[in-house]
Amino acid sequence: MKRPFDFVIALLGLIALSPLLLIVSILIWAQDRRSPFYIADRVGRSERPFRMVKFRSMVVNADRSGVDSTSSDDVRITAIGRLIRRTKIDELPQLWNVLRGDMSLVGPRPNVEREVRLYSPEEKRLLSIRPGITDLASIVFADEGDILHGQDDPDIAYNQLIRPGKNRLGLFYVENHSRILDMQVIVLTVINAISRSRALAGTAGAISKRGATPALVAIARRQAPLQPSPPPGMSAIVTSRC
Repeated sequence: MKRPFDFVIALLGLIALSPLLLIVSILIWAQDRRSPFYIADRVGRSERPFRMVKFRSMVVNADRSGVDSTSSDDVRITAIGRLIRRTKIDELPQLWNVLRGDMSLVGPRPNVEREVRLYSPEEKRLLSIRPGITDLASIVFADEGDILHGQDDPDIAYNQLIRPGKNRLGLFYVENHSRILDMQVIVLTVINAISRSRALAGTAGAISKRGATPALVAIARRQAPLQPSPPPGMSAIVTSRC
């Protein structure tokens, strides 16, 4: 029943949000007279590649730099891009991917092929379901740009500080996903735009009630500074891109 629900909500969302989508498209196009959309290659369910649609928040050809992770001080981000990234408006065009069946409303965020190649066998279980527009980790690590701010190598920092907790939360979702949890994640995603502390508390509570370990609940609360740690299924901290 998840697919019909996703389809109906995505269709209604695209219709209801069409005025906002049009305005944002015009604003992005007006800054440099280039396409307002960024078509990103991602790896989906069962390791099938697909093309994910986002509003373009960076300069044209920013992806050719070879850097996949983005810090808040990344010079490739445009002025309008900073606004739409902060409010997550840049993700709204992915409702089209949900409509097509590439993605779900809720599920582990899709990654680029270079990062998926680094996955452990444990992490590859994230690819057993459709990726989503939002998930538990999208709430907990919504400040990803700030975490990577000032890092010499954002990709290495991502793999050391964000990937371990992000993928543990993703695997928890794979093992416990349900319609009720999906609705909670959607509501908490909206709350996160208003009150981050309430969203984090709600996320920690939601996974605690479903049997998450104290360590995973602590990750969801984000009350302690992030420390480098190994990704799920690995014993060593990532120190290189390969």
